[in-house]
Amino acid sequence: MFENTEKSTAFALRLGQFMDEHIYPNEQAHAEQLAAADNRFAPLPIVEHLKDVAKSAGLWNLFVPEEHSQYVDHGGLSFTEYAPLAEIMGRVLWSAEVFNCSAPDTGNMEVFMNFATAEQQARWLSPLLAGEIRSSYAMTEPQVASSDATNIEMKIWRDGDEWVLNGRKWFITGAMNERTRIFIVMGKTDADNPDRHKQQSQVLVPRDTPGVQLVRSLTTLGYDDAPVGHAEVVFDHVRVPLENLLLGEGRGFEIAQSRLAPGRMHHCMRLIGCAQRALELACNRVSQRQTFGRQLSQHQSVREEIARSFSDIEMARLLVLKTSHGIDTDGARASVDMIAATKTTVPLLVQQVIDRCMQMHGAGGLSADYFMAEAFNYARWCRQADGPDQVHQMALGKRVINRYVHE
Repeated sequence: MFENTEKSTAFALRLGQFMDEHIYPNEQAHAEQLAAADNRFAPLPIVEHLKDVAKSAGLWNLFVPEEHSQYVDHGGLSFTEYAPLAEIMGRVLWSAEVFNCSAPDTGNMEVFMNFATAEQQARWLSPLLAGEIRSSYAMTEPQVASSDATNIEMKIWRDGDEWVLNGRKWFITGAMNERTRIFIVMGKTDADNPDRHKQQSQVLVPRDTPGVQLVRSLTTLGYDDAPVGHAEVVFDHVRVPLENLLLGEGRGFEIAQSRLAPGRMHHCMRLIGCAQRALELACNRVSQRQTFGRQLSQHQSVREEIARSFSDIEMARLLVLKTSHGIDTDGARASVDMIAATKTTVPLLVQQVIDRCMQMHGAGGLSADYFMAEAFNYARWCRQADGPDQVHQMALGKRVINRYVHE
C-alpha cells in the first residue's frame, strides 16, 4: 500500500547520495562556523554553498505539493512521496534548509500559494522559492493560552488606508534570522464577532516596518536553534497598507488551520529521520563498548531497548505514511483525525527512542558530540508546536466518542 513511487524512489536515492557526499561530511564545519559567528542568526557560509549545490542537483523545493506544480520543475510531490524524503533530511537537523524545505518557510510558502494575491506572491513567494529570503509566522502570544487560538489578543484595526497592529508575540520561529524579511501575523480585527472563529485576520508585515521590535531570542531546553531562532516580538502600532491583508477580513483562523496541518506532518516526517539515525548510532555504540566482561550489545536489557526502539520507529513511519496517503486521497480536512493522531503520537515516540539511544551513549549522549541531545529538544518542542498535544487529543477524543456512540 505504501510502496514508493518511481519518482519518490529516484529522489530518495539522489537525496541519500547528496547527504553522504555533502551533508554528513560538513556537520563539523557547520558546528564550527556557528560557534565562530559574530551573529549566530546570520547565514552560514557552508549552508549557502550547499544550497547552490542542491539547486544544481535538482534537489530544491521538494516539499511543493502536486497541486502547486506550476512553481517547480519537478512537478510537485504527493504527501506520500515526500515523506521518505523529509525523513532523510531529518537525519541532520539543519539540512532541510539546504533544500529549501525547512520550517517555517515551507508552511508560509504554501500560505502564499493558497491565499495570496498575484502581487503578494510576486513580492514574497518568488524570493522565498528562490531561497533569497526567509519568513516567520507570528501567532503565539505570551500573555494568553495560545493553545486556544481564539484567545489571541493582538489588535488589528483599520485606520484610513492602513492596518494598525498592536501586540506581543513569542516563540516566533525564524524571526531572529538575518534573512527573514516578512512576517505573517495573526490578530483580531473583529473581537466582538459572535463567531469566535471569524474574529481573526492575517496580515503581511515586512520585518523592517517601523514599530516591529525583536525583544529577545528564546531557547527551548537551552537551545536557541540558531541560525533560525525563536523570538519574542513586539508590534508597537505597526502600520501596513490595506492590501497586506491575506484572503479577507475574518478569515485568519481558516488560514491557520490550512497552514498548520501540512506543517505538523512535515515535522513528523523529519522526526522519524532523527529517530532512525539515533537507533543506527546506538547499534554501533553498543557493539563497540564493553561492560562486565562483554559487549553492551550482548546484554538483554540493551537488546530489549533496541527492539523496542525499532518497533516504535516502524509504527511511527507507518502512521505517517497512512496519514499522508489519506491526505493525498481525501484531502487534509477529511484526514483531520489521522493528522491529530500522528501529531500527538510521533513526537512522543521519537522522544522516547532518542532518550534510550542517548542512554546507551552514556554521558556523551547528552553532549554536543552527538546530534541526539538537540534532536531530543526538537522532538520535545514539537509536542508544543502547531498546537499542544492535549488540544489535539481533546478534539480527537470527542470525535472518536461521537463516532461510536449509538443514540
